[in-house]
Amino acid sequence: MTRHLLEIDDLSPEELGHVLDRAASGHPVRVLEDRGAALIFEKPSNRTRNSTEMAVVELGGHPIYLKPDEVDIDGRESAEDVARTLACYHSVIAARVFDHTVLERMAAAVSIPVVNLLSDRSHPLQAVADLLTIRAEFGDDLAGRAVTWVGDYSNVARSLALAASMQSMAVRFACPAGYDPPQVDLDRFAELGAAEVTAGDDPVALVDGTHVVVTDAWYSMGQEAEAAERRPIFEPYRV
Repeated sequence: MTRHLLEIDDLSPEELGHVLDRAASGHPVRVLEDRGAALIFEKPSNRTRNSTEMAVVELGGHPIYLKPDEVDIDGRESAEDVARTLACYHSVIAARVFDHTVLERMAAAVSIPVVNLLSDRSHPLQAVADLLTIRAEFGDDLAGRAVTWVGDYSNVARSLALAASMQSMAVRFACPAGYDPPQVDLDRFAELGAAEVTAGDDPVALVDGTHVVVTDAWYSMGQEAEAAERRPIFEPYRV
């Protein structure tokens, strides 16, 4: 059965550990030798595009960058048909999209892996990069280490917390009311093995004793109209 990476917990904790070990080794295995990788970017990104293209190259593959107007998902063609067409040429599809369900529809339509480069729901590869950074500071065994997210509970926060929970870390959230994690996510972090799951609105108290503090922009791409409203809400959550 084809494996996809739409959420970081599509991997098991053991598989995530293996991915981290392999990435930290600095010796990429050329699993994409002479294979194509379709990279769809509905949302532009400097870092994600460059890091993903170079990753494909280091794995032996050939990345093909596709702009929004070149694919026009659910415009000229449905997400399913876009994926089916690309699967005729490539061995993997990676996409950075506005709507997570687009990734799910593409994955259901093809027999090659679909990888999430960011959606409104999650950012799994960012979580891998974050854990690599944390491991570089604290070593490979992160069990019991605490990471505190300060600010808006976003797609990035969710993926990082999932990944940290899978490594038996403690996860804490300091978020203003209305921008905090839902109970279903908190329950999922505990289910995955988090050493601690804590949420509140006091950033000073919640960063006390933590090992890692992480934050993000006050508003993301597509939320520019909310900038004036969000600014006073998130000012107390500056790091």
